[in-house]
Amino acid sequence: MAVSAPLSLRRTLLLGILLPLFGFVVINTVVLYRQALAGADTAYDRTLLATAKSLGEQLEVVSTGDQPSVRSSLLYSALEAFEADNRSRLFYRVSGFRGEMVSGFENLPPPRARLPDQKIYAALVHFYDDEYQGAPVRMAVLLQPVAGEAGQGMATIQVAETLELRQTLARQILIDTLWRQAALVVVIVLVVVIVVQRATRPVRSISHALAHRSDNDLSPLPTNSAPRELLPLLEATNQHMQRLSQLLDHQKRFVRDTSHQLRTPLAVLKTQVQSARRGDVPPLQALDEIGHTVDRATELANQMLALAKVEQLRQDRDAPVVDWGEVVRAVALDLAPLIADRGLDFSLDVVSAPVRSHEWALRELGRNLLHNAIKHCPPESRLAVGMVCDDRSAALSISDSGPGISDHLRERLFQPFATDHGARPSGAGSGLGLAICHGIVQSLGGSIELENRMVRGRIGGLDATVRLPLAHPVTEADHDQ
Repeated sequence: MAVSAPLSLRRTLLLGILLPLFGFVVINTVVLYRQALAGADTAYDRTLLATAKSLGEQLEVVSTGDQPSVRSSLLYSALEAFEADNRSRLFYRVSGFRGEMVSGFENLPPPRARLPDQKIYAALVHFYDDEYQGAPVRMAVLLQPVAGEAGQGMATIQVAETLELRQTLARQILIDTLWRQAALVVVIVLVVVIVVQRATRPVRSISHALAHRSDNDLSPLPTNSAPRELLPLLEATNQHMQRLSQLLDHQKRFVRDTSHQLRTPLAVLKTQVQSARRGDVPPLQALDEIGHTVDRATELANQMLALAKVEQLRQDRDAPVVDWGEVVRAVALDLAPLIADRGLDFSLDVVSAPVRSHEWALRELGRNLLHNAIKHCPPESRLAVGMVCDDRSAALSISDSGPGISDHLRERLFQPFATDHGARPSGAGSGLGLAICHGIVQSLGGSIELENRMVRGRIGGLDATVRLPLAHPVTEADHDQ
């Protein structure tokens, strides 16, 4: 099914303004023509009334037997004085006291039964439209009192006039008015077109600027010269472009970091395979070295994917409510073999904490922090995990007994692939774990802090504290769970 192209803003404005205008002109033309006809009727009805009165002056009463009757001596040629020109014709009929034909056109339609009261002319006269000999006429009916020595009574005088002259006058009035209306409509159309062109110029300018931009140009659109009605659209567009720019920068950084970080383990793996083929090392040792390199590359790839997924979490505005305390318990249970392998004195004290997040994000956050703490804790040392809640937020604390972090690492603590060559043994650094944690916490509207714990003037371990906003206020029942 074909979809029709949407109307442009200019065409919508022009149609929305000009179509009602043209409709008003058409309606006004019809009304004006009717008013012109009514005005012509009012003017020429006076002529009809004068004609009827002149006919009445020519009537007299004569005696015909027992009853008086009306007689008229008027000739039709006498009506020529009342004809305005040769475009219209007059017809008349005079009826006596009893409705008998006195003079005039016998087949002229009889008057209507009841004559209404008239307020325009001070006479017993009625005007109406009728038809005679197949042509429309204007009829005037006058009740004329006639008196004489033979008696008195009320005669009926009918005068009909064809409508050519009236219609010509109405058309002339209409044409004269339409010329002025046409000129006014032309002026209005020109003004509307000019105003619409000027009003839509910023829209066309923005459309032209966007159409001629390069694919990678996500700079904000200028808003200083835009009309007030376009500012919400431009601001929303600029915000969307900003999010796209951040996403594009993240993708570029991800590709750059991935290509840089994966190149080293792959090169080492290739070297180890070549060395095993030459027989430089025993087969079992070669397999162990290859397996260790594959494990490191796998862990790095998983962390890179987790870091990329964090950016998707930033764009998600509709996350479910998850119990953070239950997630921390599950992560601690998964890492229990590592804790037992190092013989750590482990304690876990968490409460129910409903937060708005995806479960995978909270699991990734807890796994990275707890795994990092386990890795840097000396064997048979203490590792404590606790969680507390207040009315607005929940705080997770992981306290290890490791060497802490150096001042050199603190400056770039949450940057990807930041390594500490000072305090941590064997050059082990934060890698991607802390960068992933920092991204997750920021996307959830929380905060993360890593502080050295001082004991008797020396570093006794590291305290990692993560604070996230609660999804709803905590009740006393939540604290008791």
